Amino acid sequence: MNDTKETRRSRRTASRTGCAVEATLSVIGGVWKPVLLFHLLEGKLRFNALSRLVSSATPRMLTLQLRELEADGIIKRTVYPEVPPKVEYALTDLGRSLEPVLLTMRNWGEHLKALESKD
Repeated sequence: MNDTKETRRSRRTASRTGCAVEATLSVIGGVWKPVLLFHLLEGKLRFNALSRLVSSATPRMLTLQLRELEADGIIKRTVYPEVPPKVEYALTDLGRSLEPVLLTMRNWGEHLKALESKD
């Protein structure tokens, strides 16, 4: 088995509605993916660092989400040949292109939280 071979599933498309928003959500949708991507905007992170930053998610859920993001070409997983193994996650150029989307989501969320705190 060749672990160096890059595996990428076929790019997801907007198959149900034809809407570009559906295509975007098919790749970054859910609770944990956008949060993981937001934290990776700062740079490379190891799994345990991501686990601490997203402590509500189980390790299994984080692993599944990271694998899907890697398969979609959004993040890159680098394994260093050390004992114990060192693994780092970083955004690819495609993942980095999500920065304006993620920052807009953060800003909108902060606005929403401010509105809710006034109630």
